[in-house]
Amino acid sequence: MKVAVIGCTHAGTAAIVNTAKLYPDAEITVYERNDNISFLSCGIALYVGGVVKDPDGLFYSSPEKLDELGVNTKMLHEVLSVDTDSKTMKVRNMTTDESFEDSFDKLIVTTGSWPIVPKLDGIDLDNILLCKNYNHSNTIIEKAKDAKHITVVGAGYIGVELVEAFQMNGKQVTLIDSEERILNKYLDPEFSGKIEESFRDKGIEMALNQTVQSFQGQDGKVNRVITDKGEIQTDLVILCIGFRPNTELLKGQVDMLPNGAIIVDKYMQTSKKDIFAAGDSCSVHYNPTGKTAYIPLATNAVRMGTLVARNLVAPTTEYMGTQGTSGLKIYELNIGSTGLTEGACAAEKMNVDTVTITDHYRPEFMPTFQSVTLKVVFEKDSRRMLGAQIISEVDLTQSINTLSVCIQNGMTIDQLAFIDFFFQPHYNKPWNFLNTVGLAALPEVNAKQPVHA
Repeated sequence: MKVAVIGCTHAGTAAIVNTAKLYPDAEITVYERNDNISFLSCGIALYVGGVVKDPDGLFYSSPEKLDELGVNTKMLHEVLSVDTDSKTMKVRNMTTDESFEDSFDKLIVTTGSWPIVPKLDGIDLDNILLCKNYNHSNTIIEKAKDAKHITVVGAGYIGVELVEAFQMNGKQVTLIDSEERILNKYLDPEFSGKIEESFRDKGIEMALNQTVQSFQGQDGKVNRVITDKGEIQTDLVILCIGFRPNTELLKGQVDMLPNGAIIVDKYMQTSKKDIFAAGDSCSVHYNPTGKTAYIPLATNAVRMGTLVARNLVAPTTEYMGTQGTSGLKIYELNIGSTGLTEGACAAEKMNVDTVTITDHYRPEFMPTFQSVTLKVVFEKDSRRMLGAQIISEVDLTQSINTLSVCIQNGMTIDQLAFIDFFFQPHYNKPWNFLNTVGLAALPEVNAKQPVHA
């Protein structure tokens, strides 16, 4: 069996390693445009901020490790075209500029995503940077050394983490986003507002509800960001607007979402036999809505890449879908979210209710007993849980993983009230706060109803 893999970050590495282990006789060739593989881009802000001193720790594999598995690893090789009918591809060696053809029995497309770059005047000025891979992170670190004022465009997870990193390194920072608040895809206002408050307390300028219209510069370098509400003088701009799937190679050959994300079935196979996809290049099944969605996360990628290998020869292990579960630490705040926010439910026109509690996470007789705020969104009629958010100065984010499992299994808010959780004063109360939020949502009982023996 001849297996070709295009792209080698999270999904690609997982697919390659597991394919090599499951099918020792397979001939596996991986084509990667970059000079490195398996970079944990979610660690960029930690690297930029100096928390991670040695970037080698942000790589969990290498071409050498893949070679040890018998994989033919071709770095700095760009796949120019793919013909899924004839099962052939054209490849360019980026070092020699020579092109050649290759064939395959099975193709694994793990080409990932690429930052969205708006077509604006001045976008090509120097010191306007992207933030996605290892080379980007090194450029950001180098350029930031001499920058006094840094502007981050986009208030998603990466943008927010970079803002914190730059501020902690003594930079003046402005955060621009076209939405009225930060992290609006992941958190409701009562949660995102606490992070915004932390930012303002640190002197970070919040240019929210503003849209970038152009960039201006001097001597080829950016020095001003023009928005629909004014202008911001700056030395460096980092674009964190979002990502788009990198799938031009298969356009018109397999089914895709309107944004270009490859649609896969529950076995990670595309609409064409023997063509598989995983990670940021493809869609996911989003359990809270039951719909296909685009949610580029490293956790989705490694799961899907592993499933590709298991299902490469025959359908073996089904994809369980995702809740888009994620976590974030900003200054003293630990935040986690899973599934739909209340705002997202409104956009989906879903009939929902919510319950929010703020409680001490452990007994008040303990030396410390910080508070935790937890919100759960659930369907009004079925009472099925759809999403949850948590914030605390204590790291209680693993509770969101528990709620992710609950949502994946279709559990109701009423069932959450009575799930068996342990009690130990170091960690929680006799009623765990997960139980407490469920209890708070229980409907009233008519005390006058007759009791049946």
